Amino acid sequence: MSICPKNKSSKARRDSRRANWKMKVPNLVKCSKCGELMMPHRVCKACGSYNKKEIVAAE
Repeated sequence: MSICPKNKSSKARRDSRRANWKMKVPNLVKCSKCGELMMPHRVCKACGSYNKKEIVAAE
């Protein structure tokens, strides 16, 4: 026995369910050391620091 719906779902109801599947703009914050925009809770790509401490040697 397979699962089958009791009533037909309309196109509007089906599509409104899928309306929340959209991409979000990434949240960006300024680096506390160099001021470059970066993603929060990640090492800065510009200076290689995290939480004002150098983690990766900058080029």
